[in-house]
Amino acid sequence: MSSELRPGLPFLPGCAFRDPMKTSFHRSQTLGYKNGFAFSRLPTVGIGGERLYVNQPSQAELDELSSTGPILTYGQAKRSPPSGFIPAHVAFDKKVLKFDAYFQEYVPLSSEERYRIRQVVIYYYLEDDSMSVIEPVVKNSGIPQGKLIRRHRVPKNDRGDHYHWKDLNRGINLTMYGRTYRVVDCDPFTQVFLESQGIELNPPEKMAFDPYTELRRMPTRMYITPSDFDQLKQFLTYDKQVLRFYAMWDDTNSMFGENRPYVIHYYLADGTVEVREVHKPNDGRDPFPVLIKRQRLPKTFVDKKKTFPSCVLEISDHEVLEWYTAKDFAVGKPTTLLGRTFFIYDCDEFTRNFYRDKFGITDFQPVEIEKKPPEEVPQVIPPYNGYGILEDSLQNCYSLFPKPPRKDVIKMLENDHKVLRYQAALESPNPVDTQRRFILSYFLSNDMISIYEPPVCNSGIIGGKYLGKTRVAKPGSTTEKAEYYGPSDLTIGSTIEVFGRRFVITDADEYVLNYMESNAESFPATTLQSMRDHFRPRQVVEAAKSDVPALGTSKQELDELIARVQEELKLHNYLDYSSIREALLHCDKDDSGSLDKAKFLSVCDSLNVPTSAVLVNKLIDLCSCEDDKINYRDFLRAFPS
Repeated sequence: MSSELRPGLPFLPGCAFRDPMKTSFHRSQTLGYKNGFAFSRLPTVGIGGERLYVNQPSQAELDELSSTGPILTYGQAKRSPPSGFIPAHVAFDKKVLKFDAYFQEYVPLSSEERYRIRQVVIYYYLEDDSMSVIEPVVKNSGIPQGKLIRRHRVPKNDRGDHYHWKDLNRGINLTMYGRTYRVVDCDPFTQVFLESQGIELNPPEKMAFDPYTELRRMPTRMYITPSDFDQLKQFLTYDKQVLRFYAMWDDTNSMFGENRPYVIHYYLADGTVEVREVHKPNDGRDPFPVLIKRQRLPKTFVDKKKTFPSCVLEISDHEVLEWYTAKDFAVGKPTTLLGRTFFIYDCDEFTRNFYRDKFGITDFQPVEIEKKPPEEVPQVIPPYNGYGILEDSLQNCYSLFPKPPRKDVIKMLENDHKVLRYQAALESPNPVDTQRRFILSYFLSNDMISIYEPPVCNSGIIGGKYLGKTRVAKPGSTTEKAEYYGPSDLTIGSTIEVFGRRFVITDADEYVLNYMESNAESFPATTLQSMRDHFRPRQVVEAAKSDVPALGTSKQELDELIARVQEELKLHNYLDYSSIREALLHCDKDDSGSLDKAKFLSVCDSLNVPTSAVLVNKLIDLCSCEDDKINYRDFLRAFPS
């Protein structure tokens, strides 16, 4: 029913009818905003949603307006400006045609497939007429996939033409760079675009699939023969029961090999074997506990060809004829696991009880492992090159960080400042060298020898140090057994060889004889006697000279004074009698037995002799001779050796 007023009825209550379907009586909106600007519009719907025809032109008015020329009313109409030019890269921006296709690839080296179907997606970019071919990535395909042809204008033929979107359609073959693609379908946008351009599309085709890929997706059929062995019962019976064997792997035949201990575990629940390493403190090995992880180990393989690649495949029941079991392990027998031989020498108590109850074995005597002594490698010492001391150079052969050789400290302290001096001549065919004289000094503290040549005027030879302090080895001594010259080898008339030079000892210091007599047990009797025979004529001359008393004194008076001086000198323990004797003898160049008084007193003062004492001063006066000289031989009687 309509709520309009019926013609002929007054507009009074009861004369109008209300439509019960109307529920909305609000006024229509005439104000609004568009692009941020307010504007007004005429209402098109009245109260209750009824359409208004008052403010709308009728169809006749519209026809009249369209047929009446506006030129008569408004004059000549102005032409509208032409529409703006829109370039292709703006008009077709982000508009891409997508086609589903595939191509067939020949597989030459395969026994399971002759060809391969590879699905691709062809994209055509309308903005620059470029194309690209993308292959979706298939997991575990082993083929480089992804972008097969990068985005660019693909040549169509040899004349330089390029593919256009007008050349694309469903159910056609496209050849790009020697590879033919079969286009089977396209997406809805591509279909609408091509139809809007007046291209009649071919019906879509089904996508071809790779037969080998579909074969791999099919579940493999398993042929399992039921076994009489109940694995569940074995697991429930022997769960957490492990046999433990102590084994040794002998790797001494290889370079840097050794005997290494291991522990072999055999799990009764599933028949698996595990080999664990035994580490010791400071064994120098990385702390990897497991040598062979827990697994079933094959004992006997099925006969197979030598070319079968068993090293890169997982071992299954088809390749193994027999697996390792508990009866394959025994104490005292070797066992080969994965190519490595282990010698089992003992087991634990649980293992003994298991073999005793299961197999009736009672012999579990442990085997003692004897360690092979390491092969001794002889140390080869290179020959001595002559530089430095032999013992010091030898330390470089014993250690990377050489240490200085140990010294005899007690010997150095006892023999400090004790030097044996000899006179030597050079043995040489040159007559000039035979006239040269040398002083050979032997240091008792460290057994070193030094040679000094006194300068001789107008000889043409520069004197001075001829050889520094060093140990001199005897001829024929080796590096392993070196022999050096000692005091017993230095006798009158003996020849010593010093680094290729031969010296003949012609004379010695009187201190040498005194030292040899005081240490007679360290020298041969013949050496001591030869030294005494050499000094006997000299001692006779000295005795004759000492028998003549000093000027103006008697021998008895001199002896009494010397005895008194000796008693007083006992209080001076710091005096070295041998040094005083050697110094005075050294100053007497012509061996006359007397020295100048000034020189005598300077030597005594340098050796701390108490010349200011009354008795010592009186002794010096009694030992005075004519020409202001001192008979030092009488003075030395107060300093016995």
